[in-house]
Amino acid sequence: MCVSLIAIYNAQQLEQYIGENFVLKQIIWFTVGILIVAAFQYFDLDQLYKVSVYAYIFGVLILIVLFLSPDSIGATVNGAKRGFSLPGLSLQPSEFTKITTIIYLSAIISKHKEKFKVSTLKSDGILLMKIGVVTVLPVLFILQQPDLGTSIVFAFIAGVLVILSGIDWKLIVALILGLFVIGAAGIGLVLKFPDAAESVGIKAYQAERVVTWFDPTQQTSDDTFQVDRSKLAVGSGQLMGKGMSALQVKLPEAHTDFIFSVIGESFGFMGSAAVIFVYFLLLYKLVTLGLKIFQYSDFGSYICFGFMSLLLIHAFQNIGMTVGIMPITGIPLLLISYGGSSVLSTMIGFAVVYRVAVEYSIQNDYLFK
Repeated sequence: MCVSLIAIYNAQQLEQYIGENFVLKQIIWFTVGILIVAAFQYFDLDQLYKVSVYAYIFGVLILIVLFLSPDSIGATVNGAKRGFSLPGLSLQPSEFTKITTIIYLSAIISKHKEKFKVSTLKSDGILLMKIGVVTVLPVLFILQQPDLGTSIVFAFIAGVLVILSGIDWKLIVALILGLFVIGAAGIGLVLKFPDAAESVGIKAYQAERVVTWFDPTQQTSDDTFQVDRSKLAVGSGQLMGKGMSALQVKLPEAHTDFIFSVIGESFGFMGSAAVIFVYFLLLYKLVTLGLKIFQYSDFGSYICFGFMSLLLIHAFQNIGMTVGIMPITGIPLLLISYGGSSVLSTMIGFAVVYRVAVEYSIQNDYLFK
């Protein structure tokens, strides 16, 4: 939270943000998030398990409502209809659906493992289909926004949980090969026949981002503007950075998607490395908690690993795109990028994980009594 507020404060020194106070708004979102964390401690894992299906249904329903809503409510920004535009408030439902889907997938895997004590190829196939259906349903509506980046996040989370659920490696290998073939075919289609790609649902701007990622030298300066400015900002920070309120590189979306570029310019390699190390510590704690709680609650364990995979893919993709090793998507850097939907949904996920940690402490105390 401290890193977020400092980085956003620096970002809003750029001239395009004159008159804005994103720091104050972010503080409000963090405060609400902390209250959510506190409120969630009144629910135990059994209660979360029971309401998981209703939470998931709610997550899908808000995506359907957004899909059907008129432009006066579901505003289209930069060619994408990703959130509700209300007076003084903008919410992206897909951010919350990520958390509800993680909780429900964890419940499905836990319930399936309880029912099938001994796994067979048939039972593993049934579990794989359940995970696939639960994941694909929200993704179908997210792709209509269109939001390919968020769809990839859902796929990554589901993939991690599939691997950790103990499904037979033969099915996993077959799934990976199938996805690899589809992915390679999609990328090949974009690179070789960009015009034809739009006929299968790949938007022109998405195709341009993939082409730019593979070969930026073949694109115009307009196509590579964002990533060029981002790399210039990160590189100009050098080892120790330029310090507070000393940004010189003008960068679009500096306070949201490209907040890591601001960190790189302000605090250099050392500051950027420190932020990545903090993320590593958080991911490490989530993994260790997931392993510890497994003996008491596999449901809680899968929640930890699902939330870990959410943080991992967001951090990897967001930081990767700022330095040009990943294509540009609208994926925020969780807990650091400005945004009410991103902050609140992440804090809800953190609230559930924190409840898992409390549950582990209770079980440990009970064991030693």
